[in-house]
Amino acid sequence: MVKIFTAYAEGFLVLNSDKVRCALGKGGVIPAADKREGDLRSPLGMWPLKYVFYRPDRLPVPETVLPVKALSPDDGWCDDAGSESYNQHVKLPFDGSHEKLWREDGVYDIVCVLGHNDDPPVKGLGSAIFLHLAREDYSGTEGCVALSQAHLLELLKSADAETYVEIVRD
Repeated sequence: MVKIFTAYAEGFLVLNSDKVRCALGKGGVIPAADKREGDLRSPLGMWPLKYVFYRPDRLPVPETVLPVKALSPDDGWCDDAGSESYNQHVKLPFDGSHEKLWREDGVYDIVCVLGHNDDPPVKGLGSAIFLHLAREDYSGTEGCVALSQAHLLELLKSADAETYVEIVRD
């Protein structure tokens, strides 16, 4: 059965029957067709949960039926619109522009890859749209959806192959 967790532009997500705080893009939300690399906006729409990365030196394996991969210091994500690896997991060192997934700030200690612009990726229409951990102050993301660790773990526990995060305006 399809499960949908709705994230509202006002900064909350409906998790099971509760409204919980979340962070979205620093630039707000934007229709997915208008999303552009680096615009700091979260794309409106329904995005499937694909798989999960986690930091094994900081956390145990998250409880979920989704595919789970342990991160290592050489994991990255290509955000270079000129690269054939655009919007894909890459190993570092990598010549093109990329994000490091092994971060000191902890926001990527758990990362769920959302199925935005991935089948196939269209260069420049946004990359690295994740569900990840929020900063303590819930400051805006680069275009992702961010939750507390407890809420993200709860969401992953109930997620399966038919689970989506829906980003809406109101």
